Amino acid sequence: MKTSLLHPTYFGSILQYVAIAQSDTVVFENEDNYQKQTYRNRTYIYGANGKLLLSIPIKHSQKQERQLYRDVRIENDFQWQTLHWKSLETAYRTSPFFEYYEDEFIHLFEKPREFLLDFNYECTQVVLDCLQLDISFSKTITYDKDPKETTDLRDLVNAKKEKSYPLQPYIQVFEDKHGFIPNLSILDLIFNEGTNALTYLEHQSIFL
Repeated sequence: MKTSLLHPTYFGSILQYVAIAQSDTVVFENEDNYQKQTYRNRTYIYGANGKLLLSIPIKHSQKQERQLYRDVRIENDFQWQTLHWKSLETAYRTSPFFEYYEDEFIHLFEKPREFLLDFNYECTQVVLDCLQLDISFSKTITYDKDPKETTDLRDLVNAKKEKSYPLQPYIQVFEDKHGFIPNLSILDLIFNEGTNALTYLEHQSIFL
């Protein structure tokens, strides 16, 4: 029985969901410190000009350098949700499955959210529902730097220092312009592959 330890992310990478799909159970890290330049508050989609970053602005703590992930608040002083949704529409409106799934996602961008971690759990649940992936997950109650009972895949949260894995190509909207771009947001796979997305995740031979 395989149990994977992962970070909750903002529409996590395809590798993140390969790990989830190929695990029996998942434990999400709930007790770590927040770190910049990770998939905690960013995701990459395929835009008309290539790889496009969508980043959730956060409120930085004035009292201390380190802040627990669960305490990080989203900065809602400008309309980042409107910007992200418009970017998704522009990138994927012509994809095979955008209209099929858009009602499942649009509500995530219609009202402000306070805490980043809570919002990421909400995003994760919507993705799992769209994938029809019925998997049990729990949350850590203490931070363990070197866990023994789980497969530690928390490094998948790193956006700048991520390892390269041989993901199989699939058809992408702007592939004729910029070629296949691997390991984008899980949204890229869902909007392009639709009901075949889970099969794709289950058949990647990477590291599990």
